[in-house]
Amino acid sequence: MSEASDRDPAVVRQKLNQDTAKIKWGALHEHQLIECVIAVSADLDLIDVAYEFTFDNHDQVKAWMEQEQIMKVSDEQAQQWKTEDRELWAVVVAPWVLVQEQKPGTN
Repeated sequence: MSEASDRDPAVVRQKLNQDTAKIKWGALHEHQLIECVIAVSADLDLIDVAYEFTFDNHDQVKAWMEQEQIMKVSDEQAQQWKTEDRELWAVVVAPWVLVQEQKPGTN
């Protein structure tokens, strides 16, 4: 991306959307070990959250954390997803990997 386009909200959202994919939890094990996996509530749009992380919007991220809409994946949650061989939506906003459970009724 050019310097101008990498600040364009529409371009950034499009790239984040293209970079989002389903992934089995087991493939994220190494990231979980270094505590860089963030669970995003199904109430939020994963792309919106990734966008705010991309631009370091600390106030919004802090608000979501305080409301427990985003949080580091706990060891208990990680173990449950591993046991279930859970598939999640994921997008990387370095150094973070944002994950979200699929909404019921979606593929």
